[in-house]
Amino acid sequence: MSKSILIKSGRIIDPASDRDEVADLLIVDGKISEIGQINSKDQNVEVYDAKGFVVTPGFIDIHCHLREPGEEYKETIATGTKSAAAGGFTTVCAMPNTNPPMDTKSVVDFVKNKALTEGVIRVLPIGCVTKNSHGKELSEMSELADAGVIGFSDDGKPVSDANLMRQALTYSAGLGLPIINHCEVPELADGASMNEGWIATRLGLKGMPNSAEEVMAARDISLSELTGGKVHLAHISTAGTLDMVREAKRRGINVTCEVTPHHLTLTDEAVLSIGDESTSFDPLTPNAYDTTAKVNPPLRNISDMSIMANGINDNTIDFIATDHAPHSSVDKICTFQEAAFGISVLETALGSVLSLYHNKKVELGTLIKKLTSDPASFLGSNLGTLKIGRTADVTVFDLDETWRVNSSLFFSKGKNTPLDGTSLTGRVKATFYGGEYVLSLIHISEPTRPLYISYAVFCLK
Repeated sequence: MSKSILIKSGRIIDPASDRDEVADLLIVDGKISEIGQINSKDQNVEVYDAKGFVVTPGFIDIHCHLREPGEEYKETIATGTKSAAAGGFTTVCAMPNTNPPMDTKSVVDFVKNKALTEGVIRVLPIGCVTKNSHGKELSEMSELADAGVIGFSDDGKPVSDANLMRQALTYSAGLGLPIINHCEVPELADGASMNEGWIATRLGLKGMPNSAEEVMAARDISLSELTGGKVHLAHISTAGTLDMVREAKRRGINVTCEVTPHHLTLTDEAVLSIGDESTSFDPLTPNAYDTTAKVNPPLRNISDMSIMANGINDNTIDFIATDHAPHSSVDKICTFQEAAFGISVLETALGSVLSLYHNKKVELGTLIKKLTSDPASFLGSNLGTLKIGRTADVTVFDLDETWRVNSSLFFSKGKNTPLDGTSLTGRVKATFYGGEYVLSLIHISEPTRPLYISYAVFCLK
């Protein structure tokens, strides 16, 4: 049995139970045992002093890429889950675009077994919609559901055949699982490497119009209404898509959506690496064509980015998901057109989204809800809460600590982040998974590498 842990004097925020108070939290045998003013002199109780820190349910990421099997040079389940724990996540949902892809029970079982033996947090697999994610023939969806997938996606590629998408939604409705689609019309996105706008024009790059996302989103919403199947729109990035989802929900259509930390807080100016005073007429700097800011869907303009906070506030956006997409240096140290799409996000997610709170755009409780209880509701699980008797997945963070991002210290193999060298405010201090001490972040005089202390899983010195 797990050693009892007493988390003392933290500000406990649990949106699922409408709790926001300074109190103590006792973990016994891997479960939340008691919340209140607790004085324990039991020598078998380990005390963690959380005074001045925020204590929340462990974060849940519905959308990340762990790359294993097949692309272990980019990420493994071991490194990806350590990275997630460093970011405060205790549950991640792994996208199926691996090699081989997760389109059979055997591959799903491989990922689940790897997570149990080498992972440090919970990994929930997502199965392919189509065989090999080729978009030609439905996968054995019932078999994948029996294997334990939480949904179906060909993420990285859209399900572009409308009739096949209709069949997938019809079939998945009987399984009670969502279709998670990457909304992109291939013909409109073909050859594009960033957002369509003046920056793409300035750099001589083909831009991706908002309509590439919005046309596909409109199709999926229509097919969801037709079939009754649940469609989830991954990483939405435009005001137009947000408006369509809002209207679809008003009409009772079974649609949900997510937004990433980077689409909430960054614009396409990150590709150009310009300052606030720069204009389209200023000469390019050596920082232009920043491949770490190349992501799909692309970082949009400031108008689209700013409107996403409204979607968080009015609950149109169901939750925040990282779309953590680690790549090797070879994938990014090249021309912009050749570079892979994707940003390594897990270890910077909290600091990024907390900028919305510090800038008074979104309340803290709302952000925590979008990282905990709302994704838990999407999964239909008992996770994402600190209610008595529930599994003790707990994240502790300092709301006001400012730290400098150093991607060379990431636990993720993916160092590809446009935030490298920038300062974020808000940092994870400790992560508990199932009542076990998974991560404790120790500071000396400079921000340093997190030290993992898990008794049952691993120890880094």
